Amino acid sequence: MDQRKRDSIVAYLRRRMAEVGIGLDDVAAAMAQDENTARYRSATGETWSGDGEMPEWLKQAISAGQSPKHFAVDGTASQCHAAARRKTDWREDPFAGTRLATVHPSSAHAL
Repeated sequence: MDQRKRDSIVAYLRRRMAEVGIGLDDVAAAMAQDENTARYRSATGETWSGDGEMPEWLKQAISAGQSPKHFAVDGTASQCHAAARRKTDWREDPFAGTRLATVHPSSAHAL
C-alpha cells in the first residue's frame, strides 16, 4: 500500500472515531480482548478462537503431524518448553560461550 493511501485511511479512521467517541484506549482494550479470546495462534500471528471451521493454517499443520497444543495460546506447550530450559544449568559447563560450543562435530577434526 502506498503512503498516500495509508494516510487517507488513517485520516478517515480518526475522523470516524472522533464522530463516534472512540479513543485509542478503547481500540487498545478491544484488541486486547480479541487476543484473549484466541485459543490458537500461528507463527505468523493468525489466530483462531476454536469456534467455527478450523482455519487452513491449522489444518495443514495438523495434517503435517503437528499437535494442536503447539499452537495453543494458553501457553501449555510453551510453558513445558520453558520448564525444560530452566532445568538446564549452563553455569557449570566449561565450554558454554566458547568457540568449542559452536563448532560442528564433523568439522572438529579439522582443528
